[in-house]
Amino acid sequence: MNDRLLVGALRLVPKNLVSRAAGALTRWRAPRGLRIAAMRAFAARYGVDLAASPELETYATFGEFFARPLRSGLRSIAPGDRVIVSPVDGTVSEAGVSTAGRMVQAKGIDYAVRTLLGDEDMAGRLEGGAWATIYLSPRDYHRIHFPLGGAVVGWRHIPGRLWPVNPASVRTVPGLFGVNERLVTVMRTPLGLCAVVAVGATIVGRVRAYYDASVPATNTARTASGRAYEKPIPVEKGQELGAFEMGSTVILLLEPGRAELDPRLVAGASVRVGEAIGRGT
Repeated sequence: MNDRLLVGALRLVPKNLVSRAAGALTRWRAPRGLRIAAMRAFAARYGVDLAASPELETYATFGEFFARPLRSGLRSIAPGDRVIVSPVDGTVSEAGVSTAGRMVQAKGIDYAVRTLLGDEDMAGRLEGGAWATIYLSPRDYHRIHFPLGGAVVGWRHIPGRLWPVNPASVRTVPGLFGVNERLVTVMRTPLGLCAVVAVGATIVGRVRAYYDASVPATNTARTASGRAYEKPIPVEKGQELGAFEMGSTVILLLEPGRAELDPRLVAGASVRVGEAIGRGT
């Protein structure tokens, strides 16, 4: 189907309502046989590497399976305090340096850093810095990890729409990443401030943060919220930040003049958690 026809059809769908219903279904404790059959069918349909994670019998719900951990030792974290690692497994959608406070969504479409972050002061600190947008397909590992060590200084949850974030939508829906619901985690690192933005999407049941149980799961609240920590939360590079209970996109933003991304981070490049994707300047 033509991209614009598909997006036009999706405008008629109550995407947030459908996503909440799908999220509830993924948390249903279905009978064991039905649950395992559903997981196997999903894995076969999308080419999920089942050998990389614990046995299917260990998951009480489909949502637990989707946000499954990796077996120990499958990912190594590139060393170095000033080495940036990929926060997720996925495919680079776009990457670069924000210009005039704007980032590229797709060819011919850009959007504002401040719209994405929902915070004027934070945007002022990160505009002009390096950024990368990484798409997680249904087959990917869906936990999010910290790209640098340091401390979490705050977070912001921004409710919004739940458009799909697949390539067709990214090419067609203007300002998609600044429209969809998202959770912004802000860190203080050896390379200055860093923001990790988890963008929700259609059928994304929830995005959860692991560093603070009080952070609201996405697709539940209708008003924006956030917190700046009086005592920032120490974290290590490669530590789990959170997880998508269904798949979506992560956008990494870095402070200007403090870091540069690897030149190989171009649209279509594959990345894995823990591999070096940039370094301090």
